[in-house]
Order: sequence, then structure tokens, then C-alpha cells
Amino acid sequence: MPGAFAVIARTVRAVLALTALAGFTAGVPWLLIVAAGWPLDWIGWHQPSAIPSADDLYTAVTSPWSDHMLLALLATIGWVLWAQFLRDTTIEIIEAFAARGGPPRPPARRRGPIRWVAAALVGAIAGAVLFDAARAITHTPGTAVADAAARNPAVTVAPARPDTPTTAHHGPRPVLTIDMSATTPTISTTAPSATHRDGGAVPSWVRDAPGGTHRVVAGDNLWDLAATHLGDPHRWREIYTLNRGHEQANGYALTDPDEIHVGWILALPTRDTAAGPNAAGSGSPDTSAPPANEPGPAVPPPTTAAPAPGTPEPPVPEPDTAEPGAPGDPADTSTPAPDTEPRQDEQDDEAGIALSAQGWISLGLAAAIAAVATLLRLQHRRRARLTFPPPASIAPHPAPIPPPLTRIDTIGNRQGPSTEDHHPTGPTPPAPIGIDTDAAEVSLFHLPGPGIALHGDGAIPAARATLAAVLTTNATETAVLRPVVVTTANLLAQLLPQGAPAVGLDPDGTAYDGERLLVLADTAAAITHAEEEMITRRRLLDTFNAETITDLNTRDDHAETQPPYVLLIEATSRHASRLNAVTAHRAALDLHPIILGPHDGIPAIEVTADGTVTSDEPHPVARWSTLSADDLAAVLTMLTDSLARPEAGTDVDDPPVETSPASVTTEATEPVPAQPDDADALVRLRVLGPATVTTDTGPIATGMRSGSYATLALLAAHPTGRTLDQLATDLHPTVDPAAAVKRVRTDITSARRVLRTATGHDEPMFIVYDPATGRYQLDPQTVTVDLWQMLTALDQATSSDDEATMLAALRRAAELYTGDFAEGHDHTWATDYASGYRHQILTAYARIAEILEADHSDQAIAVLERATDLEPVNEELYQRIMRIHGRQQRPDAVRRTLRRLEERLADLDTEPSQATRRIAERQLRPVTQVSGTRS
Repeated sequence: MPGAFAVIARTVRAVLALTALAGFTAGVPWLLIVAAGWPLDWIGWHQPSAIPSADDLYTAVTSPWSDHMLLALLATIGWVLWAQFLRDTTIEIIEAFAARGGPPRPPARRRGPIRWVAAALVGAIAGAVLFDAARAITHTPGTAVADAAARNPAVTVAPARPDTPTTAHHGPRPVLTIDMSATTPTISTTAPSATHRDGGAVPSWVRDAPGGTHRVVAGDNLWDLAATHLGDPHRWREIYTLNRGHEQANGYALTDPDEIHVGWILALPTRDTAAGPNAAGSGSPDTSAPPANEPGPAVPPPTTAAPAPGTPEPPVPEPDTAEPGAPGDPADTSTPAPDTEPRQDEQDDEAGIALSAQGWISLGLAAAIAAVATLLRLQHRRRARLTFPPPASIAPHPAPIPPPLTRIDTIGNRQGPSTEDHHPTGPTPPAPIGIDTDAAEVSLFHLPGPGIALHGDGAIPAARATLAAVLTTNATETAVLRPVVVTTANLLAQLLPQGAPAVGLDPDGTAYDGERLLVLADTAAAITHAEEEMITRRRLLDTFNAETITDLNTRDDHAETQPPYVLLIEATSRHASRLNAVTAHRAALDLHPIILGPHDGIPAIEVTADGTVTSDEPHPVARWSTLSADDLAAVLTMLTDSLARPEAGTDVDDPPVETSPASVTTEATEPVPAQPDDADALVRLRVLGPATVTTDTGPIATGMRSGSYATLALLAAHPTGRTLDQLATDLHPTVDPAAAVKRVRTDITSARRVLRTATGHDEPMFIVYDPATGRYQLDPQTVTVDLWQMLTALDQATSSDDEATMLAALRRAAELYTGDFAEGHDHTWATDYASGYRHQILTAYARIAEILEADHSDQAIAVLERATDLEPVNEELYQRIMRIHGRQQRPDAVRRTLRRLEERLADLDTEPSQATRRIAERQLRPVTQVSGTRS
């Protein structure tokens, strides 16, 4: 009997041990993943796929730590301890099995304490830390003491004597009493310009406070300040870290959390938007003080507490003269500044874009339309005329995108395998018509069944989006099959705006873009065309013994490749049987019928006005993209202008028929500060090429955020300044407006701090704020910009009648242009600005070549060759080079130049224009020159 009890006891003990071992081995990692996720956020590595830069690591380590970062740190420690526990367990198992059946083994060294400690610590982290999130850190005895020290009220301390050094106390002192009845601290609405010990204004480190400032009054303590300003009393450590060691007006510095002095000005961290009900953007005003002269919420007048005896009376702030503080106070977002561009009312999601008129499109379709816009920009650059004088304008090149598609272009350009503001989308499928329930893109060509019958309020808008998706598929690719769409004149009239012509159609009204859109008279003609296509494709499969058109296209023993074929027609009962015969071969022949209206034999789905799909049976598409008539017309217009077709072109000697594209701007031209290239300033900003910042000590290599560079570049393109909302809209179009404004403010604060450190000057702001307009702008007295210097040189060249003076000014402008504006920043706004500035400098190069050609033809050619390096597709540059070579009797050089142009235009799937070829022919077959004959 005792033996049976012993067996049972051993069995129970084994089961319990096995359960505990399984819990620590598998349960702890699960808890760490669920509770903390990716554990390396505390060092600035926010996502596994996005490896941080050195700047990101430096910013994360030096910035105040949030609860989330502390939780990530604890999770990292938990992973290390779990790995140690797993190692020790493995060793124990190996030693246990090795001991069985063999000679006795000596006791393992280091057994016991380290293994049990590892298991205990992992269990403590899983139970006490991760289940209670970040609040468990406040329950340890050491933390409780520190929290109690942070609750000590402010004390009054006489000013230190100049010859008495400040005594620094390290670590919290023993707490004798905890005063929980401290009065609510007084909130200041402006940042007072407290007199420092040396008689100066508020120290520079306080001005750049990311969350504003607070003047300490009687009864204040770090615990209550964190609760009031940050929405979480446990964040008092962030206030302490931000202000630690900085000398205050009375000569003392914060070195102990239980001792703050009345009259001190404390810098506050940024209030987290999720910290509490009064967080920025939540609707409730933040009562923290905004930086002087910068926008903030309207709050009731503060109540002023009586100062403690012996406390010096705080100086009165000087309105309208205090230097603007750094952005960072969330209060800025609650009151719109003057001249702020209106926000879009549409609410985007992570899978699509809500359009300004009506409709919604998936990000895949937006990316396809944006790719066509990019091709259209290249075509405009190819056709641009280089007419002197160039318009020395800071304004961007007018975007060739029709206005209804501007927003699609802006957001679509930012899509790809992985973007900053959206989840990875992967490669865009062909003909993206919508998304499934997992927000993944769905292709028209991958739908199951014989076809699709659309009905409901959103059927026509969905048909428009489908037509746009098919026509933009592979539109920018060369040597790739592009789908064909067949429709009827009546249906196309319903899809386009009322009374609008069928944009892009050939004169006979039957074909568009090389027969990619066939417009037939009626439904019967369209079905007949589909039947003929079906017979042709079936014959090809039989001839080459292939199963499907897809299989046939992968073979290289024939030239009969067939593109996807889309039949877009209205439902008809008269030809239903003929249509069913076509739909039966959809999968094998790559035929894709889309019927508007119910049709027997084809799955019917209802599309609501917002694109939501409902059907009797489960369907892959959960939301179908929809477009308005104007949006579809804009897409067809853009396709017409962007795709390759034979062009007459323009001869370099022909007078310009219309105003140069670069001289037409979409917004008023801003005055540019006149800055000669030898101007001296504390900071030299270069935005022509990659954005860089240089001081007298050399280039700034570390500390500057990438967003700060983008902000500086945008402000360089707007000398009169931009509001926070304007900056946020341009730099972060896909981000929530409140979060985007917060990013911009952080970038401005970072730039100011880095520039002050690099120059050794604490007073200059470099980025100044104008309360009258609510705009931020670069200070031309402390910052020189190469773009402004280039435009200054161009203005001097165009205003001079002396050829030598003009040539010198043009050469200075050319030397300053070292690359495209804001190179490396893929924002759409940067692309349009870069096009405008590139066009101006190309015109300058052309004029330099004209001046040099008479006496220095080789130098003129070298100048134009340099221009073709900057702009490889502009035909007029090559025309000018061929003309100079022809005049020098160099036919081989003419041929090489034409061949180089052909190779570069091949990437656009186009060829040199007829005018360019005529110029080459004239140079290759010179004729006797007579008066008035050009060569």
C-alpha cells in the first residue's frame, strides 16, 4: 500500500513538473508576444522589417521613455531570461538522460541557483509585468519610494550666490512625509520670459520643450504635473529626465525628484494622444502652456496662487517680442492658423481612398493611376521647350495631372511593397477592381465563374472603375501585354460626363490607344466581336496544342500572344444564348465578360453607392472601386497624353506656339530672398540634390531627423512660409491629420535643436514663426539656400543686356544646381518642384551653349551633354547637339546623338518625333547654304 501511494505521488509530481515546464517553455513566449509584441521598440527598432538608422537609434535612446518603451525593454529582458531558462532546461535533460544506464556522473557545476532564478524571473515578468502592462513598475519598493519622492511639493529657495556652486544631489533622498493634499498647480497660458541669473531670457533648452513649459508655483510636484499636463502621473520621470541638470534662474538645478523650487521653469514632454481624455486631438483642450506667439487653444484665464514667502515675483511676459518656442505643444492642433488650407473631408482607410467628388478606389488602382501620371510627367519633359529667358520662379512645375486625380496621384505614388503609413500591400495585381474581406487587392482576371453581372446603385460607378483599372494595367510597361476592352457607344456615353466626347478615340470613333478600347455600335456588334475573338483564340489553342491562352503565351514557338479580353456591355435577353457561349470559355480563352444588369447563368452581385458588395453566395470582392464620370474622363485624358504614338514634334528653330509649361504656375509666385552665392550665414542649406545642412564646422552628419530635412526642403520652396496644416498635408498626405501635424512639429523642434548645437548659438530660431499668418519660414538672415542663390543668379542673367555678365550669371546658376530638388524624397510635391527647377536650369544651359557656339563649339556641346545628363529625355537638347555637330561636318556624331536619344526614349516605349528626325537628316545630308536657309 505505501508503495502504491509512492507511485501515485511520483506520478502527480511528474505531471505537475511537466505542466510547469511546458508553461515556461511555451507559455512565456506566447505571453511576451501577445502583451509586448516586437520587443526592440525601446532602441528605436519599431518593426522587424524596418532596420533603424543611426539617427533613429540615437533619438530613441536620448528621448524621454514612454511606458510602451519600458514595457518593450522588460519584454526584451524576458526573452533573454526565457532563453537562459531554455538553455538550462536543455542541459538538465541531456544530463538526466546521459546518467541513465551509465556510470555515475559527478554533480554538474553551477546547478541550482541560476536555473531556478531564471525560471522565477520569467514567471514574474509574465505574471506581474505583462498582465498588468506598464503599471507593474510602480509596485516595486524602489519605485514606490521614487514615486513618493515625486509627490513632494515645491519649496522656496533663495537665489544662489554667484560664488556658491550648485550642490547636486544624486538619487532620491529618504522620504519622511508624503503630502497628498498638495494644491492643484497653477497653469500658465504663456511661456513667461523668466529672468535668468545672468540677466538673459528663458534658457534655450526650455524654449524647445516638445510639450510646452510650466512655471513652478507653491504646491507643485512632479507627480501632479505629470497627471495634469501628460494625463498620467507615472510619467513624472519624463519631466525629471527632460529637466535634470539644467541650471535654473536661482542658480540651482533639478537633480533630485523630491526637490523642485518655486519659480523654476520646467520643460514638458509631448503629451501622448492616447494618454487620457485631454490628449491632443481628443476634443478636450490641453491646458498646458503653448510656446510664446505660437498657436494654442483658448483657455480661461489662469488662477494665480499666492507665492510663498521669499519667492521672487515672476517677471511679466513681453507679448509680441518673445521668441517663438519650438513646435511640440499639442495645443497647436486645436486652433487652425490663418491662411491654412482646408482639410480634406474624406476619410481614407488603409485599403483605399475616398474621392473628393464621389466614389472610392483601392490602393492598387490608385497606384496604377499614379504610374500613368509618372509616365505623363516624363512625356511632358520630353516635349518641353527651352525658351530663354527662363522664368526665375520658386513655384513648382504645373502638375500635368487633371485636378480630379491629383489626390489619387499623391497617395498612389506612396504605395508599394512596404510604405511608412500603410501595411505592406505586395505587388499590385493586374486590373485591380477592389478588395476582399482581408483588405487584399482583387484582380478582375482572377475572379471565379463565367463572368460578373453588376447591379445596384453602384453598378455604373463600378463599371467606370473597372474600365480605368483595365486600361491602366501595364500602361507604363514596355513589351508587356495590355488588356483590351470592348464596349458600346451607348454604354460609354453613360460612363462619361453628359455631353462629353469620347476622349482618346480615333477619328473613326471605333478605337482608342492602339485598339485597347474598342467602341462598337451596339450590344449585338460587341457580342459578335467577342464571338470572333473566341473562335480565333480557340483555333490558336488547337493549332499549338495548348490548353489555355495563359499556357500559350508562356511559349516561345509562336508570335500569336493574346492579351486579356474584357467585354463590357449591358444585359440583353435577345442575345443571352450567344453571350453564354462566350462566357463558357472565360478561363481557357482569357475572356472576361462584365454585364450591367441581371443575366441568367452569370453570378449577380449588388454594388451599393459606396462600393460595398452583397451577393447570394460568398464573393471574393468585399468592396468594389467606384469612380465618378469626371474621374473616368480624367483617366482617359491622362492615358491619351501619356501613351506612345507617332508625333510631329517641334523643331528647335520653330517659335514657341504657347507659353512654356514652367512659366504657368498653379499658385501665386512667392518672392525669393535675394541671396548671392557668396552670402554668409550660420547655416547653409542645400536642397538641389540630396538635402544637406552645413555650418562653419562642416556638414551636419548626425542628429537631424529625415523628416526635418524634408521640412527644410519644403520651406525652402516656400520662402513666405507654410502653416502647420499645409506642411502636414504635403509631407504626410496619408497620415491622420492630427498625427501628421505632430510629426511636423517634432521635425521642426529637432531641426532647431540640432542647428543650435551645431552652430554654438542658442538664440537664433532658424525656422521662425509669424503669428500674423500662422506660418513657419526659414530665416534668410541665418540660413542660406542654394535654391534661392540659383534663382538669384538666373534673375541677374535675365535682367542683364551684357552677354559676358549674362554668361557669368548663368554659369553660377549651373554650378549651384547639383541635382534634382529634394533628391531622395519621393513626395509628389517634391517631384513637381523638381520638374520646375530642372526646366529652368536646362534653359540656362541652352542659353550658355548659344553664347559659346560661335567661338567655342566644343564647349557648347559639352554644356549640352551635361544638360542631357540632368534630363535624358528632352528632345530639344539632342536637336541642339545634332545641329552643332552638323555645322561642324560631323555626321558620325549626329548619328550617335540620335541613337542615344532613341535608346533613352525606348524606356518610355516611344521614339523621337518627326521633327527631331528631320533635323538629323538635314545634318547628315548638308545642302549648299543660301541666305535664309537653316541647317
